[in-house]
Order: sequence, then C-alpha cells, then structure tokens
Amino acid sequence: MSSTDTVHFRYSQAIWVAAVIAFISALPLASAGWYLTPILVVPLLIGVWAWRAGTDADRAGMKVRALFGQRLIPWHEVVQLGVDDRRRVIASLTGGRFVQLPAVPAADLHRLVAASGQHLLGTDDQEPSTAA
Repeated sequence: MSSTDTVHFRYSQAIWVAAVIAFISALPLASAGWYLTPILVVPLLIGVWAWRAGTDADRAGMKVRALFGQRLIPWHEVVQLGVDDRRRVIASLTGGRFVQLPAVPAADLHRLVAASGQHLLGTDDQEPSTAA
C-alpha cells in the first residue's frame, strides 16, 4: 500500500499522550519494588497500540493494523461495508466472515469507499437523472 492515494484512519493521538503520562506516573510505583515493574507494561502496550492500530485503504484494498500484526484485505474479498449499532465500521467478507475496521468512524465511511475508487450513491455524488 505504497500508493499516494492511501487514506489513513488512526485513533486519537490523545490516547498516545495519555499512555506516556501513565507510564511516567507509574515509574515511582514501579521503582518501589522489583515485583511492581510489570505495571509499566500496561501503559507501554497501550501507547504502542495507539500508535500502530488503524486502517489504511487504497485502490488495492485495506490494511487493518493491530498491536502485533496487520492484515491485508483486497477489495474483491469485501462483500459489504456497514455500521453496527455501536457506530463501528464493519466489513463483511466472502465466506461469511466479518472484520471490524479499527479507527474508522461511521461518518468517514464515504472516505473509505472513495479510497477504493468507488463512490456511494446518495452522498455528494448523485445518480444522473434520466427524466427528460
């Protein structure tokens, strides 16, 4: 996905900043005893997740990124894009599988579809009228 037309969806950078503050705040507690040092792992993992997690989309497909991995989903595997009752964007894939697209807000579904080279009817683009 090295295309210049790639659309990136990421979580708020405030999560990353909060993780850094939590890490610094946990330092005195973790230094009180060696058995408390694993406390530092939690804000560290949250910070890495906030930095990495998200969805990238271009004409080739979508790259869904998580804390420890990523998955490339070509557009031909996507049957439908939709929004669930919690306003999260979900991709229905061939074979009946579903994938939640991290960091993609429901309001930006049109940007995700536009990255594929398609467009949504009923948004900014209207179907041409055939009435004479």
